[in-house]
Amino acid sequence: MALAPTGNRTTDRPPSPTPSRGFLSSTLGKKTVMAVSGLIMLGYLVAHVAGNLKVFFGPEEFNEYAHWLRVMGAPLLHHELALWIVRIVLLAAVGAHAVSAYQLSRRDIKARPTAYVHRRRRASYATRTMRWGGIILALFIVWHILDLTTGTVHTGGFEEGKPYQNVVDTFSTWYGNVIYIVAMLAVGLHVRHGFWSAAQTLGVGNARRERLLRGLANGLAVALTAGFVSVPVAVMTGVVS
Repeated sequence: MALAPTGNRTTDRPPSPTPSRGFLSSTLGKKTVMAVSGLIMLGYLVAHVAGNLKVFFGPEEFNEYAHWLRVMGAPLLHHELALWIVRIVLLAAVGAHAVSAYQLSRRDIKARPTAYVHRRRRASYATRTMRWGGIILALFIVWHILDLTTGTVHTGGFEEGKPYQNVVDTFSTWYGNVIYIVAMLAVGLHVRHGFWSAAQTLGVGNARRERLLRGLANGLAVALTAGFVSVPVAVMTGVVS
């Protein structure tokens, strides 16, 4: 006679044919990577614009600031070691941000292979152009490095150790101003939407904080854009020369 199953007995189940994906492979995981890497880049932008504004205090102070970047952490750290650490962290953040954005984009396309018949009118301009803005910024970063770091595409004669004069040379050309200003407008739009999205992804945003977070996003976008754009404008108008 067969015995009745007891309450303590568990039913054996065959293993799942496909193991569950890890957190970083999930949509939420990729959005979290984008949020954290985006905040790292935002911190860099805030520090970068603060350094750029030193150009208004003359060549001596601006060049001294550029020299300090290469010796910060001394004598504990070797010459330029701290600067290279910053560069590596920033490069890793940019790479993680770009890869996650691409993967999410591909996942979104696969989820809806046909385009929406009616676009959402409430979607902001920044939201609709985040992807193109990211591409613009990626191209700008390459140009910016080749212009003011290596001097490869710099016009007017790149001078090592004289960043003030190099900045003036770059913004003395119409195309240098156009490239930079367009890129900084893209930065503003990217920061405005990205800061808000990061807050939502990391669980900081809620209905009570919505107004505050939107205000912070708008304020950061305007302050960063204005700060960066003020430098080429100052060179064009002769305030910085």
